[in-house]
Amino acid sequence: MTDEARYAFQRIGILHHPRKPDSLDLAERMEQFLHSAGVNETWRSSAWDSEGIKDKLPDVDLLITLGGDGTMLRAARLGAAFNVPMLGVKMGRLGFLAEIFPQDWRPPLQKLLDGGYWIEERLMVRALVEKASAPGGESIVRCTFDALNDVVLSRGSLARIVRVSANLDGGHLTTYTCDGLIVSTATGSTAYALAAGGPILPPDLRNILVIPVAPHMSMDRAVVLSEGSEVRLRVYSDHSAMLTVDGQFEVEVDDSDEIIVDTSPYRARFVRLRPRSYFYQTLMDKLK
Repeated sequence: MTDEARYAFQRIGILHHPRKPDSLDLAERMEQFLHSAGVNETWRSSAWDSEGIKDKLPDVDLLITLGGDGTMLRAARLGAAFNVPMLGVKMGRLGFLAEIFPQDWRPPLQKLLDGGYWIEERLMVRALVEKASAPGGESIVRCTFDALNDVVLSRGSLARIVRVSANLDGGHLTTYTCDGLIVSTATGSTAYALAAGGPILPPDLRNILVIPVAPHMSMDRAVVLSEGSEVRLRVYSDHSAMLTVDGQFEVEVDDSDEIIVDTSPYRARFVRLRPRSYFYQTLMDKLK
């Protein structure tokens, strides 16, 4: 073991799922293992304690998440702003993002401490919701979110279609009549976008997908955009629509709002212990 590898991760945070008691127990055992292996500083926290985690992130080398992909999505949004990499332990159903299984975690953690890892960077997108002001005035930014998976503009509680106008890089693309519209990263291509019939993209691609959900008499194909593209969306409906970010945040929008989606300045960073071809094997395992 080289000194560089030995001291790469000396300040480690462990995030457990608050509704999975077995994840808290595993977090305690992992912390004991890391201490015995010579890691200088460790701490544990609920993955849902965003403010408490943010306070610690400037002084963290690694986040270990215990939960499903949702837990990793939370951690990704928090850690990306501080360039903190993440290592996922699969305690959910799908586990596309996780690297370690709870029944066999000691050898992988030792491999990590020995330097047997690589860092995978993934593109994120940023969504702004702007409220149109009086004619000639400036728009007001209602909220801003970064997403690792996707941003979805869809019908609200009523089972009625919406019309979504989509502009791409300043020019009109099309107006969709649909249940919703997904703007997805390559990471999100195996999530809701996949269920909506979109293509599967390897995670290192910097592309953005635009995919309609249940389109009716309108464009029904996914559009693949390059990194840096800007998508502007406006919904037209006689009832409120909903903007959802990574399936975890909801914002009610109407036809006076414009949703602007482009590349986030942040990148999600994942620690990988498997070969770089791991994605395709994981994909085939999940689709069987």
